[in-house]
Amino acid sequence: MLEGKRALVTGSTSGIGLAIARALRAEGADIVLNGLGEKDEIDKLAAELDADYNGANLLDPAAIKEMMREAGPIDILVNNAGMQHVAPVEDFPPAKWDAVIALNLTATFHTTRLAVPHMKAKGWGRIINTASAHSVTASPFKSAYNASKHAVAGFTKTIALELAQTGVTANCISPGYVWTPLIEGQIPDTMKARGLTREEVINDVLLAKQPTKKFVQPEEIGALAVFLCREEAGNVTGANWAIDGGWTAE
Repeated sequence: MLEGKRALVTGSTSGIGLAIARALRAEGADIVLNGLGEKDEIDKLAAELDADYNGANLLDPAAIKEMMREAGPIDILVNNAGMQHVAPVEDFPPAKWDAVIALNLTATFHTTRLAVPHMKAKGWGRIINTASAHSVTASPFKSAYNASKHAVAGFTKTIALELAQTGVTANCISPGYVWTPLIEGQIPDTMKARGLTREEVINDVLLAKQPTKKFVQPEEIGALAVFLCREEAGNVTGANWAIDGGWTAE
């Protein structure tokens, strides 16, 4: 279905991004991976997916520009890279705020602005931004993350309107809690901030928000990304797709 399409997936060396990259590759897309990790593991992933890899630091606009140049014309852009920090606002380190906003939001702007000209010229393109349930609701101690994901949702709507007559769509996927390194990594900070045990964080904080009482699986998100790339989804744009076990239905 996606033969001849080139897809760049940021934050794709693990977790949600890797699941999306695998799903797009299974449909025939050529993949450009981006993300962190050990070289040997990244080499294995690149070989598995017959993919290119670019390790650009997405906190650096100049590095993003070079990555987009090296990647070549991109037909499918998945802005998935993200980071989290958990702390009360009065204790939130300004450097952490800047980093979360830079990676979760500003990098999405830079990749999009550089990908859109080719998509418009071709008359076809797909922009998929990984937002979060936190793009429509909030949790305490996550001010930077909540702010960045709300902003990604608004940015996506704006881009969708700008590109509405070009054959290019822009949508968000907003997962609830997915068992990924990002989620696992924030558990100790949440334990400290709330004075809870690990089990209490998992059961009473994370899964408490999802009526299904199940973590979202990365492969489910990959399948949704594939749908958004299908020709049948050509009139699906500006939407924020919740895949959160019913969290934001409440």
